[in-house]
Amino acid sequence: MDSLITIFAPLALLLPIIGQGDRGAPESEQAQFGSKGSFAATSDGISPERVDLDAPVLRPAQNQVRIEQRVVVRISPQSAVPRQSLMAELPQRALPPRFEERKMEKCLPVSGIAGVQTGSGNRLLLFLRDRRVVTASLEKSCRARDFYSGFYVEKNEDGRLCVDRDKLQSRSGAKCEIARLRELVQVSD
Repeated sequence: MDSLITIFAPLALLLPIIGQGDRGAPESEQAQFGSKGSFAATSDGISPERVDLDAPVLRPAQNQVRIEQRVVVRISPQSAVPRQSLMAELPQRALPPRFEERKMEKCLPVSGIAGVQTGSGNRLLLFLRDRRVVTASLEKSCRARDFYSGFYVEKNEDGRLCVDRDKLQSRSGAKCEIARLRELVQVSD
């Protein structure tokens, strides 16, 4: 029973419109529109095309635009030529210099990093523009050899690379967080 009502309800709504025909429309509308709903000739004698009143109304699409700014900094491996020339300027010694790790701040400026080199295990050597060398220990599950061709880091508002906050992304896709930063200092014997 309910299905019959749902079928015939739209038809019942249309019956008063069909029954009226041209009788129920005011004379001004009958002069403007023809009997089938098309436009009558205008005063210019030009008849516009028929308007389909049952067609859905097309509204212009209104899209939202979101603009975001994202800066990614690429740190590439330092070339071997400048490092060799720096070593050539040092006087020749019998024993190579020894280095020791010392504590430093938990952050360093990204703009101060000149290059990177892989170290042993999960450590990277960061060469800074002020000629300091810093070791960056990655989280335990990461390997430094994934970063042989450098890394990408998203630049934050403060422009610094910090421990337990920033993630380095290798060019091969590995993402690792920095667990510790230490400065390498030459120890005199």
